Amino acid sequence: MGNPPQKDESLRSSEVTEGPERAPHRAMFRAMGYDDADLSSPMVGVANPAADITPCNVHLDDVSAAAIDGVDDSGGMPIEFGTITISDAISMGTEGMKASLISREVIADSVELVAFGERMDGLVTVAGCDKNLPGMMMAAVRTDLPTVFLYGGSILPGSHEGRDVTVQDVFEGVGTYAQGEMSEEELDGLERNACPGAGSCGGMFTANTMASISEALGLAPLGSAGAPAEFDERYEVAERAGELVLDCIAEDRRPSELLSKASFENAIALQVAMGGSTNAVLHLLALAAEAGIDLGVEEFDEIARRTPKIANLQPGGTKVMKDLYDVGGVPVVLRRLLDADLIDGDALTVTGRTIAEELDHLDLPDDDAIDADFLRPVSDPFSEEGAIRVLTGNLAPDGGVLKVTGDDTFHHVGPARVFENEEDAMKYVQEGHVESGDVIVIRNEGPRGGPGMREMLGVTAAVVGQGHEDDVALITDGRFSGATRGPMIGHVAPEARAGGPIAALEDGDEVTVDVPERRLEVDLSDEELAERLDGWEPGDPAYESGVLAKYGTTFGSAANGAVTNPGAKEE
Repeated sequence: MGNPPQKDESLRSSEVTEGPERAPHRAMFRAMGYDDADLSSPMVGVANPAADITPCNVHLDDVSAAAIDGVDDSGGMPIEFGTITISDAISMGTEGMKASLISREVIADSVELVAFGERMDGLVTVAGCDKNLPGMMMAAVRTDLPTVFLYGGSILPGSHEGRDVTVQDVFEGVGTYAQGEMSEEELDGLERNACPGAGSCGGMFTANTMASISEALGLAPLGSAGAPAEFDERYEVAERAGELVLDCIAEDRRPSELLSKASFENAIALQVAMGGSTNAVLHLLALAAEAGIDLGVEEFDEIARRTPKIANLQPGGTKVMKDLYDVGGVPVVLRRLLDADLIDGDALTVTGRTIAEELDHLDLPDDDAIDADFLRPVSDPFSEEGAIRVLTGNLAPDGGVLKVTGDDTFHHVGPARVFENEEDAMKYVQEGHVESGDVIVIRNEGPRGGPGMREMLGVTAAVVGQGHEDDVALITDGRFSGATRGPMIGHVAPEARAGGPIAALEDGDEVTVDVPERRLEVDLSDEELAERLDGWEPGDPAYESGVLAKYGTTFGSAANGAVTNPGAKEE
C-alpha cells in the first residue's frame, strides 16, 4: 500500500486525521468514502442551509455541489453540513416571524459549533434567505477560519400584465385589495406570477443588500453577488468560491485580516448609495461587534450625509438585482464610489487583493458605456444623501432607522395610534381605520419584547397599498422587510420591553417625524415621560420556555445589532 500522503501539521484538521491514535477517526471518514488523499488535504466545511421552506434556498444543494467540486478539484477535502433557515416571506405577518432574527443567531452558532467540533481548516458559507447571510458571515468572524462567503443568487422578476413584478407587489396588493381597489382575481394573478422560480427576493431587499455588502466587506469576491440563482454564472461563482478557499487556507487569509473599520465604512457607503435594507444596519452592527470593531448606529447617518444615493432599485424604484447584474453588478457601484473618494480602495478582499486592485482586475464595462436609468453617476445622483437615516429624540434616545424611498424632506406631525403588537395594528389597517396624518405605533416587538424583532412588511405594505405612502408614518421597536417603503421608522431604541420612551406613548399623543432634522419626538416634557414610565411595568414575557424564551433573555439592544454572543454583546 505504501505510505499515505503526509499532511501539513499546521492544519487544524491534523488533530483528527494524523497519527496512530487517530485511526478510529480516520475509520469514520473512510465510511463516508474519503481516502488517503482526502485525509492528507485541508478540510473545508461547506455550510449549506438548503431547504424546501423557501425559494431562496430550494436550489442551494446544487450551489453547494458546485462549491464542493471547486474544493475537490483544488486539492481540498470538502465536508458538507447543513444548518437551518427560516423563510421571512412565508412567516411574515404571523407569530412565526419571531423566529427570523433568532435564526441568524442559530445559524452562526451551528456553523461555529461544527467548524470548531470537527477541527475544520476553512469554510465556504452558503446563504439564501435573509438571515442566512449575516448568520454565515458572523460564523466566519467567530471561527476566524479562512472563509469564502457564497450567495445563492436572487430570483428573476415575474411577469404580470406586461410588467415585471416581485413579491413586494403582492404584499402591497393585499392592502390595495382590502381598500377595494383591486379585485380578488387581480390579486390572484399577482400571486401566481410574482415568484417564477428559485432565488432570493429580487429587489434591493435584505438578501441582496447583504450579498452586496459581502463584497464591500471583502468576505466575498467582487462581482459574486449579482448572478441570478438560475443562471449558469451562479454555479461558476460557486465553483470559484470552492477554489478560492484553498488559496485562503494556503495563505492563512482570515476574516480578522480582511475586516477593518474601513471595511465597515465601505459597506455602509455601498448600502446607503444603493438604497439597501434597514436590516443591514442591524446586521452590520452585529458583525462589527463580533469582529471587535467599534461601530455605532450614528455612523450610518454620518456616512449617509456624505454619500449620495446613485442606484434606484426596488422597493424605491422598479428594477431588481438582475438588472444591476446586466450592467456589471455591484462592482460598477463600488467603482463609482471609489472614483469619487467615497470608499477606501485599500481595504482588503478575500482574494488577497484590495478593492481598488480587484476593480482593476475585473473585466467591467466602461463607465460611460453603461446606459441604465436606475444607476446614476455620483455627480448626478437620485439624492444628495444616502438612503438611510438615523433619527433620534425623546422617543428614540438610542436611535431609530428609516430607509428613504420617497420624499427625503418628509416632515410629519400627527396623533399616535398605539398598538401593543403587530396583529392589532394589522387588524386596524385592514379594517380601514387609518386616516391621513396618523402615526401608527407598534411596540413590544423589539429583540427582547417580541422576542425576535419581527419584520412588519404586512402592515407597512397594507398602509402603502391603501394609498398612505406619503401621509401616514409608522414607528416601531421591531423591524421591517427590505421591501418596506414609505416613512416607516424601525429599530426604535431603547425598546418598550427595556423601558424605552416608546413604552410611555398613549393614543392621541402628538408625534413628530422630521427626516431632514433626524428627529423622532413626542410632544411631552421629560418630566411627563418620566412620570409615565414610573408607573410602567414590563409584564410577563410572552414565552416562558423553549427557544423564544431563551433568546428573549439574551438579545442585546437593536442599537448594538441585537447580538446574543456574550463576547460581542454591548449594552
